[in-house]
Amino acid sequence: MTQLFPNVDWSGMLLATGQTLYMTLISGVFTFIIGLFLGLLLYLTAKDGLYENITVYRITSSIVNVFRSIPFIILIILLIPLTVIIVGTMIGASAALPSIIIGAAPFYGRLVEISLREVDKGVIEASESMGATRLQIIFKVLLPEALPSLISGMTVTLIALIGNTAMAGVVGAGGLGTVAYNEGFEANNNDVTFAATIIILVIVFIIQFIGDRVTRRIDKR
Repeated sequence: MTQLFPNVDWSGMLLATGQTLYMTLISGVFTFIIGLFLGLLLYLTAKDGLYENITVYRITSSIVNVFRSIPFIILIILLIPLTVIIVGTMIGASAALPSIIIGAAPFYGRLVEISLREVDKGVIEASESMGATRLQIIFKVLLPEALPSLISGMTVTLIALIGNTAMAGVVGAGGLGTVAYNEGFEANNNDVTFAATIIILVIVFIIQFIGDRVTRRIDKR
């Protein structure tokens, strides 16, 4: 191992891996919650939705589209003042979380909206005819029916989050991105960059494997 990666500080690499996992998992939780809320809001307030309100839909859709369209590296810079207010610093793994969450939640929100639209309208109409309230339809019909697709979408989002943590590392967020850039690219140590890349790929493969297994297990179709 030392011969293949002579310049790699494995204790530092382990610490960086922990920082990447920390950023991915924490931002993943908040992305799921906020994205689910945005997706539900988009679906429910759209035309023919359970809470149809075109004004709310258009405002929410515009906000989602704006934040989805901003390249992540630019978003980090734009949100530096907000990051300093929330975290107290613009450096470190925790400082990267606001940008990662704000960048990913609208993306997942759209995936949630698409997943909900794929639910058979016949199932919803049947529930309405049986006297189910709108809240019962949301929590006992819509979300359970869309759950496999929601999990699959979250898997895709988590993998995108890992890419965002790597980009955040370039501006001092820590994690494998910082190691690959500072100790690898800038120091001209290709083995360090290669090692960080391998670890990121392993994390991605594990997330994809778990996501696929969970999706298959809960998909009753």
